[in-house]
Amino acid sequence: MQDNHFYAMLSRMKYINRWGLMRNTRSENICEHSLDVAFIAHALGIINNEEFGGNLNAERLAVLGMYHDVTEIITGDMPTPVKYYNPLIRNAYKEVETVAKNELLEGLPDNMRHVYNCVLMETDEEEELWRYVKAADKMSALIKCIEEKRTGNMDFAEAEQSTRKAVKDMHIPEADYFMEHFLPAYEKTLDESTK
Repeated sequence: MQDNHFYAMLSRMKYINRWGLMRNTRSENICEHSLDVAFIAHALGIINNEEFGGNLNAERLAVLGMYHDVTEIITGDMPTPVKYYNPLIRNAYKEVETVAKNELLEGLPDNMRHVYNCVLMETDEEEELWRYVKAADKMSALIKCIEEKRTGNMDFAEAEQSTRKAVKDMHIPEADYFMEHFLPAYEKTLDESTK
């Protein structure tokens, strides 16, 4: 019998912490982060369709968001400054991600692998959708920075500014809309948000 470990491996996402180089007031794992990215990616699809008259598959965006960091179960979370330090490291990490993706796919029956192959890593066929997932990923990081700063942790102040700029520099109107209309609520207390 084949070792069908794919779903058991997914359950290990909760053990992979993010922001390893930063002092955190509350740790965040890739399972929590991926759900946030799925929520935001889904929202970007809805914003595209309802506010900008587009036709994005918001549900597909949510699924891509759920799985976008799954390879980190094997690779761990490499800090962004390290991952993108230079092209050599970036390309080597892409190769490592591909090996990790293939290892995870080995945990599925052959007839199911094709379904997951295109959600575990970017594909050319869904390049447009992956742009929105990347924006959602950055916005999730921005929200983490805002939350940390609200607790008085100034270690995230510079990361907040650079991440905010990175989102703006993506030139995605739906992301700009989310930041203008929904992001301010993350800076409020629960009582302020519900008034």
